[in-house]
Amino acid sequence: MSKLESTIAAIGPLDSEAMAAARQRQERLTKPPGSLGRLEELSVLVAGITGNPSPVIKEKVVVVMASDHGVVAEAVSAYPQAVTMQMVANFLRGGAAINVLSRHVGARVVVVDIGTAGTLEPNAGLLVRKVRPGTSNLSLGPAMSLDEAQKSIEVGIEVAEAEIASGADIIATGDMGIGNTTASSAIIAAITGASPSLVTGLGTGITERQREHKIHIIERALAINTPDAEDAMDVLAKVGGLEIGGLAGVILAAAAHRRPVVIDGLISGAAALIAWGLCPSVKDYMIPSHLSVERGHRILLDWLGLRPMLDFDLRLGEGTGAALGISIIEAAVKLLNEMATLDEAGVSGAIAEVHLLDNAFRESLRQAQDKHQGVALDKS
Repeated sequence: MSKLESTIAAIGPLDSEAMAAARQRQERLTKPPGSLGRLEELSVLVAGITGNPSPVIKEKVVVVMASDHGVVAEAVSAYPQAVTMQMVANFLRGGAAINVLSRHVGARVVVVDIGTAGTLEPNAGLLVRKVRPGTSNLSLGPAMSLDEAQKSIEVGIEVAEAEIASGADIIATGDMGIGNTTASSAIIAAITGASPSLVTGLGTGITERQREHKIHIIERALAINTPDAEDAMDVLAKVGGLEIGGLAGVILAAAAHRRPVVIDGLISGAAALIAWGLCPSVKDYMIPSHLSVERGHRILLDWLGLRPMLDFDLRLGEGTGAALGISIIEAAVKLLNEMATLDEAGVSGAIAEVHLLDNAFRESLRQAQDKHQGVALDKS
């Protein structure tokens, strides 16, 4: 059994008992039930992911996968390929947006060279796990071989497992790679069936005329490679990127080890699509951080049935939205664990009665909905 196969085999359902216990505690906290909205939902979800009704998030990691793309030869980006390595060097110096936001939320940044086109200077903060020095031009043929695609995913699995073994409670996904919005848009179009014109955005800040050219390149890539929408590995190999495969592996490993994984923007979303294609149940472990300005991001989130936490008009990548997402998830579980219950606070009388009546009403509503659904099923 390969590393990928064993990882997928280890991904199980959410822990329903832990979720029920967390939900019961939420209903007894010193607040009107449901008044903290999605923060309550997040805490219950994290309980189900971890199998712990009182989950704790202390060790936070942002994994940034870096790789180059042969398709930059088609002038699909506003920046040259050399910027990939320059930005990786900036990550290692701590000067990028992801470094600032990770410091803000108390997360470590792990930078992985999974496929840059050059050779980076040795650095204690850099993991060199290069599968190959960049992909081939996907508009002329497959971006990589099937073996290389699987290897990129397995690199991501191994990186995530090492972080989890070191104590990571939550992992966020980040990326760097000039040309990767082209590959991501191609993946989204291939898997969802949406038109390249609908999923292709402005990337690094290209003009509308350049976007039309980018759409044409993606259309050509899909026509030449004919990726199989039902085969995620085939899609990744033909029109994907090494960092996208690496992030798919990070997502799968997090799920296999019952850790929440916070998904960043378009590139991480494309990786989430690949991970979902390989193992649909992995979706339950993904927490989308934000809605990117990149138009394909909303399409892929809707396809996966995932609802982002933030809408801040972000389109940088690097894991910036995911880092912010970590802070919200941490706040959600702290509220679950640190707020007093009605009994603990000695709250009684009218307030307690409101809680009890509200819980009784919601239970009767659930029963009515179940009954209505049962009648509808009988009629069908």
